[in-house]
Amino acid sequence: MRSNKPIKGPGRGGAAFRSGPMVENPGKMLKRLLAYIVKNYRIHIILVVIGIVVSVLANVQGTMFTKTLIDQYILPLLKSETPDFHPLAMAILRVACFYAIGVGCTYTYNRLMIYVSQGTLRNLRNEMFGRMETLPVKYFDTHAHGDIMSIYTNDIDTLRQMISQSIPQLISSVITIISVLVSMIILNVPLTIVTLFMVGVMLVASKNLAGLSGKYFMEQQKNLGIVNGYIEEMMEGQKVVKVFCHEEESLSKFNELNDQLFESANNANKFANVLMPTCAQIGNISYVLCAIVGGVLAVNGIGGFTLGGLASFLTFNKSFSQPINQVSQQFNSIVMALAGAKRIFDLLDEKPEVDEGYVTLVNVKEENGKLVESQKRTGRWAWKHYHKATGTTDYVELKGDIVLDGVDFGYRDDKIVLHDVRMYAKPGQKIAFVGSTGAGKTTITNLLNRFYDIQDGKIRYDGININKIKKGDLRRSMGIVLQDTNLFTTTVMENIRYGKLDATDEEVIAAARLANADGFIRRLPDGYQTMLRNNGANLSQGQRQLLAIARAAVADPPVLILDEATSSIDTRTEKLVQDGMDKLMEGRTTFAIAHRLSTVRNSDCIMVLEQGRVIERGSHDELIAQKGKYYQLYNG
Repeated sequence: MRSNKPIKGPGRGGAAFRSGPMVENPGKMLKRLLAYIVKNYRIHIILVVIGIVVSVLANVQGTMFTKTLIDQYILPLLKSETPDFHPLAMAILRVACFYAIGVGCTYTYNRLMIYVSQGTLRNLRNEMFGRMETLPVKYFDTHAHGDIMSIYTNDIDTLRQMISQSIPQLISSVITIISVLVSMIILNVPLTIVTLFMVGVMLVASKNLAGLSGKYFMEQQKNLGIVNGYIEEMMEGQKVVKVFCHEEESLSKFNELNDQLFESANNANKFANVLMPTCAQIGNISYVLCAIVGGVLAVNGIGGFTLGGLASFLTFNKSFSQPINQVSQQFNSIVMALAGAKRIFDLLDEKPEVDEGYVTLVNVKEENGKLVESQKRTGRWAWKHYHKATGTTDYVELKGDIVLDGVDFGYRDDKIVLHDVRMYAKPGQKIAFVGSTGAGKTTITNLLNRFYDIQDGKIRYDGININKIKKGDLRRSMGIVLQDTNLFTTTVMENIRYGKLDATDEEVIAAARLANADGFIRRLPDGYQTMLRNNGANLSQGQRQLLAIARAAVADPPVLILDEATSSIDTRTEKLVQDGMDKLMEGRTTFAIAHRLSTVRNSDCIMVLEQGRVIERGSHDELIAQKGKYYQLYNG
């Protein structure tokens, strides 16, 4: 890896090696999350709340009916010589209808919450991916890729649990607590005081136990990420592990990380599992106390309290402690979900790549000796420059004339890696960059694409400052073949067509032939329709590189950037590819980075970089004659 690139995170495998996120202001984050949900599903949320209210009230009225059932129906029937069960049956039927309505509302609001939760997650993923596509390359150079992936998976999943389970449970619990409390006060105030006292004891116990379990749950999530990251690293580096006989050390390290996960998970679940039985036993004590006190009041008729009232109150006593237990159980998932929500919104709040360019790339044709914009693809391109002051439009033909004039650049302002770089590339010239690792070769190509902006100096493209060119149009005018090849999960044909989405099959095949990739492609099981997966794992590194070259060829750009384009191709294949590369470079301004100096001998100009400075420039023969740094590299 080149040392002049920005320092990245621990990489894909080590991306999960991060501390558990803590939310400084959980109330603010919860408010933002709820606002996001309501914004897209306002009607659904209103219907859910109505459904929960009706469901809770249906259960409460059923419990209140117990008092009426005993006092007004059962006891009189027991004393009657000719009992008439018809009024009792009708009363039970009415209550059953209310219960049925409650069941229907419960089913409906649960279905709605599934739709709301999955829809919210879909919207978040869409917005995150949309925002990610607008972020500058710097963001991905400074954030571990696995860490970004975990936002789409782990953090999103914690939100799913919270939206679909915790939020409805909280709303239901609050409504239940309020309605049950009112009902208990109506039935008997002294027993309500006893119940509230025991609930206070329950809340103190829940707070302490939930706090401990919450702390260890966060630690468990962190350790789980570390273990997963380590496993991923070992899977990707299995060949290296075996070659250097590192199995025992790898196992020892895994055991150490796994033990840390065991400790945190054990403590987290220990306190979490103790929480519910503890609250349940406190609830049982409350039930017993109310039964004893209420029994004395009912038997003696104190305050007009009846046996029916006692039966209803004891049921409410259980109903009152149950939602408090449920709220305690949801505490940890809410904490983790808010931590995940913070990471999600942090990604959504990232500032997109700024593009203040106004010069665009358009198709042109020549009419009466002048360039005229064309809506059809003509094979000729021009920079369209609209002057607001005069209302006129200029067209500058795209030729590939690139100039770097006194360019200074650093990935950080306090550490400049390129110093006063000057370069003049005329259309059709091949410029090669050579130098030791970390000299700044790849950095220059990053600046040409405006992945980063320079601190000082000018970069001109056909006489236009590239800051004035829209980034999308600038990059569309350049074809690039990177050292690290990226192939997508689709056919070989579509992977090559990625360079030009409207390319015909014939153009794709012609590009493959130009890169000498046609031969091996036709030997694949399904030829050009062969599916590639896992970044083309079923191809050799050289074959993958050939596809990348074919992808650049089909784009047919006026400027070509080759970043170690033949580094993964053996010497014999390189000779076959070189002819195709020469045809591809013909008439194009080409920038080539190579450690294998044999590939740059025929360059028009070779620039030797050392510690971000151009120390030598000239043709191969001129630099050999100078017997300087290039001479040492070539003979070394």
